[in-house]
Amino acid sequence: INQGQIVALEEHRNLLTGVEIDREALRFYPHGETAAHIIGYIGELNEEELAARRDQGYRLGDVIGKMGVEATYEKVLRGTWGGQQVEVDGQGKVIRILGQKVARPGNDIMLSVDLDLQKAAEAALGSRPGAIVAMNPRDGSILALASYPAFDPNWFARRMTQEQWDELQRRQFPFVNRALQGFPPASTFKIVTTVAALESGKFRPDTVLMTYPALYTGGFAFHDWNRAGFGPLGFAGALAWSSNTFFGQVARAIGPETLIEWARRFGMGTKTGIDLPGEAAGFVPDPQWKRKTFGEGWYDGDTLITAIGQGALQVSPVQAAVMFAVPANGGYKVRPHLIASENPDRWRQSLNLKPSTVQVLRQGLRQVVTNGTGAALNIAEVAIAGKSGTGEDPPRPNHTWFGAYAPAENPEIVVVAFAENSGGGGGSVCGPMVLKVIQAYMRIRDR
Repeated sequence: INQGQIVALEEHRNLLTGVEIDREALRFYPHGETAAHIIGYIGELNEEELAARRDQGYRLGDVIGKMGVEATYEKVLRGTWGGQQVEVDGQGKVIRILGQKVARPGNDIMLSVDLDLQKAAEAALGSRPGAIVAMNPRDGSILALASYPAFDPNWFARRMTQEQWDELQRRQFPFVNRALQGFPPASTFKIVTTVAALESGKFRPDTVLMTYPALYTGGFAFHDWNRAGFGPLGFAGALAWSSNTFFGQVARAIGPETLIEWARRFGMGTKTGIDLPGEAAGFVPDPQWKRKTFGEGWYDGDTLITAIGQGALQVSPVQAAVMFAVPANGGYKVRPHLIASENPDRWRQSLNLKPSTVQVLRQGLRQVVTNGTGAALNIAEVAIAGKSGTGEDPPRPNHTWFGAYAPAENPEIVVVAFAENSGGGGGSVCGPMVLKVIQAYMRIRDR
């Protein structure tokens, strides 16, 4: 009720038997849809939730976190009920208070997310279904995490109107956090293929291979994306030009076991452990899975297609950010997290890469921007290193990716952009999104 109604009731309190005015706090999200998939929303618990939580002090009518950090940190954010034991007369009027338990508010939590960078990431993504993840590569702290379409968590803090419900129905899965869902990583996965090759001992950092219009296996042509090849290339040049036939030859030589092992060492196929519910593990195919699922063996073509991030391979944008953090931080796999932390070592573990492997990755990812498929990010203000990806999703338009870190010499931020069924190329669709977020980060850092 509004303030005027409260005044009227107070003025006629003596005439209104059993009427009492109480004040109750409600959640209010001042920035509306901003960071909705991070924050989540609250709602009244249902019968199943009540049965599961009754012994924790929950009761009918309580609200709980249903999504995002509201759900993850429900126990931290939740306070304890207060109440009064009162004596009333025959008309239900309170005569005196016999006892009182003071309510205790829950605890605050501090997120690593920067509000201005979050707004910049959401603006860069615009109205395109997809996700953008910005992360500190040194310790995995999330600086921004955007997913579109989204929702306004304020709609759930009080009774939702029919107009709001109808609006949600018009949106394409607004509660799906696309930053946590698996998609074919496409050529961004060539980072893993490079590491697997150099760490296998079968290739030297200065290896040069001839590239071709296509490789042939089992009667099928495995084309380079330009259908012509790029002539002789080393690892750095192959990353810069994203040569499929280069990485196909590499994968053949090291074999599927080594490639799959390194994909899993990068954390693919398992959840990152980010403190948000609903994270998908992604998927790394292997010969055992293929035999069990399709009743047939693993072919050379399976190795070739996995090496370039296609086929059954599934990686989430958050997992991709972890992958890009490895060359950025010198060889550590980080655990993404949203709670601010002062101890970077708690969130990372070394992959024990050779220094030469890290150097080759850094050279190649920088060349992607200076003279390769990511030329749109080659700006004077800051040196950027990154990799594009274009993932097939027939019969729908392809997905697009771009992952990058900056400054290239001493990286402070990793940004991964993913556009779902966008069509086009990773460098042209997602590259400009990444650039906008990096530029926003530099402005925020230097202000």
